[in-house]
Amino acid sequence: MENYDDIIALSERYNIHAEYASADFYPRFRSRMQGLRLLLLSDENTVRYAAPLQQKLCEAGLDAHGFTLPFYEPVADEKTCALLSERLSDFDYVLAVGAGTLNDIAKYTTFHAGKKCGVLATAASMDGFTSGVTPLIKKGFKITENAQTVSDILIDFDILCAAPKIMTGAGTGDILAKFCCLTDWKMSHLLTGESYSEESASLMRVALEKCYQNTDSICACGREGIDDLLRALLISGYAMVIAGNSRPASGAEHHMSHFLEMDFLKRGKPIPLHGIKVGLGTLVSLRMYKRILEKDLSFEGQEIVARLAAPLPSPEEVARILHAMGCPTRFSQIGVSKDTVRDMLFNCYKIRDRFTIMTLYNKYGLMKGAADELMDLYY
Repeated sequence: MENYDDIIALSERYNIHAEYASADFYPRFRSRMQGLRLLLLSDENTVRYAAPLQQKLCEAGLDAHGFTLPFYEPVADEKTCALLSERLSDFDYVLAVGAGTLNDIAKYTTFHAGKKCGVLATAASMDGFTSGVTPLIKKGFKITENAQTVSDILIDFDILCAAPKIMTGAGTGDILAKFCCLTDWKMSHLLTGESYSEESASLMRVALEKCYQNTDSICACGREGIDDLLRALLISGYAMVIAGNSRPASGAEHHMSHFLEMDFLKRGKPIPLHGIKVGLGTLVSLRMYKRILEKDLSFEGQEIVARLAAPLPSPEEVARILHAMGCPTRFSQIGVSKDTVRDMLFNCYKIRDRFTIMTLYNKYGLMKGAADELMDLYY
């Protein structure tokens, strides 16, 4: 039997109870829920997991009820959060049965209601399970709001391994992005003096490398690979807590994703999965780092950046992994215009005052010589 003691211990360090499915049916979770009124939050997609879970909880003597949002793919916006908020007065605890969006809705609404929440993860699709913030769409703009960390994470590999492959691919893209954001962070530390947490970076790096070494199993949605992927996604949240910010999990590739999200919102179009856009941004960032090794570029700190770029995987290898997961490897595949992507290359670094490889290219005028190449490769 697998040993999950390490991730359970790490989770409980942050007062989060991670529990894996077993023949005893989440005994620690059931014990903590005694005497509480539970609301299981699902959507029209994940209700197939929520309904049998609710039945088992009731059979175990718990007071569990279900609430299904009337959407197949809900959006974490003010209207959807209000639908849950209206029902919270009768309940003590919300268990989201889903992944990114449902988890975000539960964390945000319960935070403002002064109640606790947890999640039964239905896909290893993003790294926000353990974070204390949530992205919401307000008045047509995507912003990050304070929320709370979940109290419980329930993990069932029968569910995770059967998740749509594209969702696992999105989680893979979000983890492979850590190659770039960790490098961005280290580069900023060395070039600008930004504070840097070796503990946080090391924790994230070890989890990342474990995933990277086991991508064949992840691509096959095998239990071992999905376990490594989910652990890395959970650890990403813990690394952010240690760092005190999102540096170990977010760099230029996330700024590209956020820039494109604004374009989708302006056009009123459905937004592709976070990890899909981040995966594309990762290819661009990796190529930008590798160009510094290949081209005769002159800028302050060139030797430092070249040293950091050398051990990074090639964008071609990462593209191969993403393609194997069914993820797009060109921006044209997600429905954004060529002009938008070119604008992204020159302006997405302005989204946040954070030094990244994109900041460096634009600060020293390097993007002018790189943009056409990047467009040819990734549009």
